[in-house]
Amino acid sequence: MSSDPWGRVDETGTVYVRTADGEKVVGSWQAGSPDEALAYFERKYEGLVVEIGLLEKRVRTTDLSSKDAMAAIGHLREQVDAHHAVGDLDALRGRLDKLVELVDKRREERKAQRARQSEEARQAKEALVVEAEELAQSDQWRSAGERLRALVDTWKGLPRLDRKSDDELWHRFSHARSAFSKRRKQHFAQLDAQREEARRIKEQLVGEAEALSGSTDWGPTAARYRDLMAQWKAAGRAQREHEEELWNRFRGAQDVFFAARSSVFAERDAEQAENLKLKEELAGEAEKLLPVTDLKAARAAFRQLNERWEAIGHVPRDARPKVEGRMHAVERAIQEAEEAEWRRTNPEARARAAGLTGQLQAAVDKLKGQIEQARAQGNTAKAEKLERELEGRQALLDQALKGLQEFGG
Repeated sequence: MSSDPWGRVDETGTVYVRTADGEKVVGSWQAGSPDEALAYFERKYEGLVVEIGLLEKRVRTTDLSSKDAMAAIGHLREQVDAHHAVGDLDALRGRLDKLVELVDKRREERKAQRARQSEEARQAKEALVVEAEELAQSDQWRSAGERLRALVDTWKGLPRLDRKSDDELWHRFSHARSAFSKRRKQHFAQLDAQREEARRIKEQLVGEAEALSGSTDWGPTAARYRDLMAQWKAAGRAQREHEEELWNRFRGAQDVFFAARSSVFAERDAEQAENLKLKEELAGEAEKLLPVTDLKAARAAFRQLNERWEAIGHVPRDARPKVEGRMHAVERAIQEAEEAEWRRTNPEARARAAGLTGQLQAAVDKLKGQIEQARAQGNTAKAEKLERELEGRQALLDQALKGLQEFGG
C-alpha cells in the first residue's frame, strides 16, 4: 500500500484521490508498484494543470470567443470530475470556476463594447444622413458631389447596425443622394438648353456684326455695335466649344469696322486740326478790329473774315467753343457800335431825350424854389421832404443829360 497527501493505492491496486467530498476512485493499477501508479496519475494531474493554465492565458490574452472558451472549460471540467488524476482536484475546479467568471465578465464587456460601437456607428451614420440631406439642397454641384461620394466611402467603413435601423438610415441616405443627382441633372439639362439658346442668339449677332463690318455710316453703325455687344452679354455663355469661335468672329467683325473708322477719323482729325489753326489766325485778325473806330471799315473787314471762316470747315469739337467765342465777341462789339451809332443819329430818339431832359430840369427848378420858400416860412419838415424828392429828380435828370450827350447834344 502506498499513499501521498492527495491519493493512495490499496492492497488490491485500486487508486484513490482525496477530495473535499471524500475519496474518489481514480482507477486500478496492476502493471507495477503502487508508487508507479501514483506517479502515473499525478502526471495526468500535471497535464490538467498545464491545460488549465494554457486556457487561462488564452482567455486573458487573446480574443478567444466566449463560446469556445466555455466549451474548453466544460471539456476540462469533465476530465477533472472524472477523477482520473491524483492531485488537488478541488483547486482545479476552483480555477475553472474563476475562469468561468472571467469568461462571463469578458462576455459582458464585449457585449457592452459592441453596444457602444453600435451606438457610435448609429450616431455616425445619422450624422452622415443629416449631412447628405443638407448637401441634397446645395447648388455647389462639384464640391457637394465630391463630398457625397466621400460620405459613401465613410458609410462603407462603418459597422452594420441592426437590420431595421440600418435599412432606415440607408434609405434616407440613398434618397438624399438621389435627390441631389436629380437636381444636378435638371440643372445641367437646363444649363445646356440655355447655352444652346445662347449659341443660337450669338450666331445671329455674329451674322449681323459681320454684315455691318463694311459700313461707312460711322455713327449709327458704332451705336448698333454697342447694342449688339449689350445683347451679346445678355445672352449668356454658349457651349465652350462654340463660345470662343463665335466670339472671335464677333470681335473680328467689330475690329474691321472700327479699324476703318479710326483710319477715316485720323484723317478727319488731322484736317480739323489744320482748320483750327486757320480759324485761330482769322480770330486773331478779327480781334485787331477792336476797339471799333471806323464802323463802316470794321463791318466790311469782319464780313470778309467771316466768309473766309465759313469756307474753312469743321474744327475739333472740344476746341470749337473757344475759337468761335472769339469771333462772336468781335461780332458783338461791332453790333454794339452799330446800335450806339443808330441811337446817336436817330432824330426822334434825340427829340424824346431832349423833351424828357427839359421836363426833368423844370421839375428840379420848381422843387428848388419850393424848398427855398418852405425854409423862408420856417417849415423845416416840408423843406426836408422836398429835398428828398429833389434828390430823386436830380438823379433822373443826370441820367437824361448823359443820354442826351450820346446824341451829340
